[in-house]
Amino acid sequence: MATFFLTIIYLAFISLGLPDSLLGAAWPVMHADLDAPLGAAGVLSMTIASGTIVSSLASGAILRRFGTGAVATVSCMMTAGALLGFSVAPSFIWLILFAIPLGLGGGSVDAGLNHYVAAHYKAHHMSWLHCFWGVGATLGPMIMASYISGPGSWRDGYLTVAAIQGVLVLILFFTLPLWNRVAADSRSRPGAPGAAEDATEPDETPDGKPAKPLRVKGVKLALVAFLFYCGVEATAGLWGSSFLVDVKGLTAGTAAQWVSMYYAGITVGRLITGFVTFKASNRQLIRGGQLVALAGTVLLLLPLPDAASLAGLMIVGLGLAPIFPCMLHETPVRFGKRHAQTIMGYQMAVAYTGSTLMPPLLGLLASHSTIGIFPAYLVVSAAAMLLFSERLNGLLRRA
Repeated sequence: MATFFLTIIYLAFISLGLPDSLLGAAWPVMHADLDAPLGAAGVLSMTIASGTIVSSLASGAILRRFGTGAVATVSCMMTAGALLGFSVAPSFIWLILFAIPLGLGGGSVDAGLNHYVAAHYKAHHMSWLHCFWGVGATLGPMIMASYISGPGSWRDGYLTVAAIQGVLVLILFFTLPLWNRVAADSRSRPGAPGAAEDATEPDETPDGKPAKPLRVKGVKLALVAFLFYCGVEATAGLWGSSFLVDVKGLTAGTAAQWVSMYYAGITVGRLITGFVTFKASNRQLIRGGQLVALAGTVLLLLPLPDAASLAGLMIVGLGLAPIFPCMLHETPVRFGKRHAQTIMGYQMAVAYTGSTLMPPLLGLLASHSTIGIFPAYLVVSAAAMLLFSERLNGLLRRA
């Protein structure tokens, strides 16, 4: 039953990744069809991200009250409805309105599923879970391209993905009774995730009083590490192509292919990480991934031939692969189970904040200088991620 149920969670993460990449693939056609300016995609992206951040911050209280299964079902229902709204939106204003439930639906289910897997499954499942998100994020543009390059339209692409989300809503609804049953079974198994942290809950202040989640030792350092991780991942994905074209002189088509290889590196890396977790701990994988990612950014920075820059971009992707899922899976171990659900929501909110704000910050800096600062920006961000992560490890070792 646990394996069957895990398959459902994997499907949910594919579904979670599907809408994330639709807008970018469809916007060149959408904005012309709706008579909206090209830059208006940023407004939609910020609206979706804002909703996701808000729902991630509130996810701890919502999940405690209603349970992961119910929240996942309702959130996917909101997402399906929002995507259906996108497919029939008569104007750009309607897109903004539908972007609100799209963002709100994504945040709670993301935090809820991450916490559920961290609490009840082994580390390799967390890596594979995020690998399946990459599958969804890859399939989204493929579905959209099949319509906009043929006789269909971008509306058909959104309608198809909305239908897929609708099927998932039905699956989640009929499996609602399984959520608590699988959780109870996992807690009763010897060596189950979370068993080790039952004995010591690092969630008290020095005077013995219960600590608020943000006052638990090390939480703020973890949040900053998440911020810089997502900043590196999103910045490399958004500006990598521009750097390769403007600084390295590659054609736009070739640069786009190499950026897709960067994302493939993350997806394949997470698949491999799932197997490596049988031999290495989360902390070892986090540290190793951060060092590899930092090495990749340094390779981009050095005045080497183009091939080295292309390799550097792929190395960054491979290095980033284990970091995010392993940091999420380590949450109950680092901070105890009592506040893990709330802290997971905080981490997701800060992660979305990093991916929302750090790429535009590079764009602002580049507008006053040159996109040539891209590698230096990545090096500083990757080094900061490693620094705060190691400070957290040191703090927890002394605790």
